[in-house]
Amino acid sequence: MKEAEEQLCEAARKGDTERVKALIDSGADVTHFDGEGLNPLMHAAKQGHALVLTLLLSAGAPWNGLSPSGLSAGDYAMQEGHSEAFDLLLNAGIQAELILGTIARKENKSEDSGVDYLEDRVSFSEDKLMDSESKAVMMAWEKPLMEAHAKAVCSGGGHVLNVGFGMGLVDSAIQQYAPASHTIVEAHPEVYQRMLRSGWGQKENVKIVFGRWQDVLSQLETYDGNF
Repeated sequence: MKEAEEQLCEAARKGDTERVKALIDSGADVTHFDGEGLNPLMHAAKQGHALVLTLLLSAGAPWNGLSPSGLSAGDYAMQEGHSEAFDLLLNAGIQAELILGTIARKENKSEDSGVDYLEDRVSFSEDKLMDSESKAVMMAWEKPLMEAHAKAVCSGGGHVLNVGFGMGLVDSAIQQYAPASHTIVEAHPEVYQRMLRSGWGQKENVKIVFGRWQDVLSQLETYDGNF
């Protein structure tokens, strides 16, 4: 007889909601990775079983677990075109980030809060943005990818939001579509100052919000496109 965890993976793949619930209630480990290197959440995501995903997430399945090939459940849902499943996983990630960020700030710790990077010195050159350990934060070769993202984000027209300016690749591309409003959230003080020196604060349709997105949600509105 298969172990409960293997049965859970199989039930998740088949979308057998009742079986998944029964196995979870019996104590099956929702974090288990099977012989394929996939956990129950990944199996459900690949098949687009939204109800099963909800059960697994509620039971503590890790939304950000990675397969041996470096893919998460969200990646699998996106690859297979399962939009409802992808949205569920995306929202789980956002909620987790908000909760962890709140806990970290209350405990005055930097874990999971991005504080280390925000206090780090960064350096700019024509083709890259580097942190103090000479690790690339953004590089010029990403420009075609950022342009493709901008096209998608601006496809609905109107009002656009981008979180994280970096080298300004995606924001420069967004400007080519002349959105009604273009909000940029940037948390790194040096990047923010460079934005101002480069004239981004003077653009008529641009609003710059300084801070981590988790901390400035109250300043944000509803947008037609988000990146």
